[in-house]
Amino acid sequence: MVTGLAWTSVGGEILFIETSIDNGKGGKLGLTGNLGDVMKESATIALQYLKEHCDLIGIQPDYFENHNIHIHVPEGATPKDGPSAGITIATSLASAITKRKVRKNIAMTGEITLRGKVLPVGGIKEKILAAKRAGITDILICHENKKNIEDIPAKYVKGVKFHYVKNVKDVLDYALLK
Repeated sequence: MVTGLAWTSVGGEILFIETSIDNGKGGKLGLTGNLGDVMKESATIALQYLKEHCDLIGIQPDYFENHNIHIHVPEGATPKDGPSAGITIATSLASAITKRKVRKNIAMTGEITLRGKVLPVGGIKEKILAAKRAGITDILICHENKKNIEDIPAKYVKGVKFHYVKNVKDVLDYALLK
């Protein structure tokens, strides 16, 4: 399970992305948790990126042919959408596939492309406030969002360390424990 940061009309929130893997032919992807189309696309992009970059997480290319994947975002009664969970979904997938734990007290936000580039997202101030309320000490965020962090008064970012990432490899290198 990996902690993501979301923007809502009432402010920032944390959300959790859970991934489970089971043996099965066909490599099916299941998505649950009242997800909107854009968030479903983010999950598909994250999975496709990992399929194309098996070496990045140390698995064989045929892994996906013999395993089914299920991604769930709890609190199913709450609709969730938007691209900013891309790096959170990719991290949850990589963690479940490799059985590597995710670093404690981190949260993340960022859209990803099929090439693995991390794109900037909005609602940064609200997301940071939600992270602080939840006791998060480290936040992974697109390097292009650095200017948004610099615009936030110091008292709101005190106690939080930001890790600026450019691609999925940067995210996994920091987030996943050895």
